[in-house]
Amino acid sequence: MADVRVIPESFTLVKFDIDRIKELTSMLAAQVGLPADSVIEIAINERTPEMAATVESIDPIRLAIEGGALEEPTVPRTLSDRLSADVIGRLLLRVTDRRGPGFAETPADSELDLPHQTAWDTYSVGRLHRLGYDIQKQRRLYHFRNRHGFSDVADVVFERLWTAEGLSWADIEAACGETASSKAAV
Repeated sequence: MADVRVIPESFTLVKFDIDRIKELTSMLAAQVGLPADSVIEIAINERTPEMAATVESIDPIRLAIEGGALEEPTVPRTLSDRLSADVIGRLLLRVTDRRGPGFAETPADSELDLPHQTAWDTYSVGRLHRLGYDIQKQRRLYHFRNRHGFSDVADVVFERLWTAEGLSWADIEAACGETASSKAAV
């Protein structure tokens, strides 16, 4: 089971259960194929209700997550298992992707533009959905359309990314190129 470390070691502004975060992360790490001896550090910024979440490092694994990304929308300042699985699972899939040869040329998370980030997120959360996690597909489709256009082409590309297995960074770039071309043609 992965060795998960959460920073800070206790929360003062939110009521997040650190043991539950560790449990969810360990379970997700195993399901996405990370080695059992992985060390995963999650830095949670409880001081902001924002929702940014990035992979800071893949070796060692370091994730940076703003508190709002893990928060239950209906019960402020508490942990949402569903959103935590969505965010942490998506980031751990990025780690596994980046560790493979097909994503060797991928820019750092901080350098990804929104269309590429959204396309990769679609590919990742589609895989989480197939693992049995409650992912809101319509919400993801709307988000994808906001970045790639409200068109039949964008919808076809979304569905292809959502159902895909074994993609590479070149496939993500091609998907973004396809939607960009369709937007330019309008």
